[in-house]
Amino acid sequence: MDSGSVAFLREILAETGWLERARELGLALRATRSPGGLLLVGTPDDEPWHLTAHLADEARLSGLAQLTPTLVRWDPPPGAPAHLSVGLDRLERAARGETLFVLSEEQAPVPLLERVDDARRTGATILAIEGGDRELAGLAHDAIAVPRDGLITFDGAQHLVSAAAGELEQRPRLRDRLARLLDKVSGPQIAD
Repeated sequence: MDSGSVAFLREILAETGWLERARELGLALRATRSPGGLLLVGTPDDEPWHLTAHLADEARLSGLAQLTPTLVRWDPPPGAPAHLSVGLDRLERAARGETLFVLSEEQAPVPLLERVDDARRTGATILAIEGGDRELAGLAHDAIAVPRDGLITFDGAQHLVSAAAGELEQRPRLRDRLARLLDKVSGPQIAD
């Protein structure tokens, strides 16, 4: 999906709440402390190659090195290049300041849920894009559920989140939003 398609998707979804949720998850991804600390894992039959590539691009284009993802694979082949040979054992070393981003359009398999639970217990932040998996959503600190018959596809949600993670413009802080709201409510101040 190119930037024009993402812009069109954003326009269509402007009033649905999807963009806000994607931005929240994108900002949560940015909270990863260091390059290599953003771990992406999918299911045995669906590894998140596409999202890994998009986040790597966003890291490079935005200058946010912490968005550089580590693809965690279920069964990396022997002799694979270093960046393609990270196995599930990496999740055992997940720590505070790292983020485990789980993508599972179907029900997450029990071995994945166990590893996600272990990573959460060691202090890693758990984020997910999931297809209605209550167990995975319950383990995640933040998750977006993508219903099969919804406005957006699973792939579309990934594109929105990766684009939001790389946005250079951040959402205003709560204090700034409250100040603007108070200005609107109280109107202009007139001196006596």
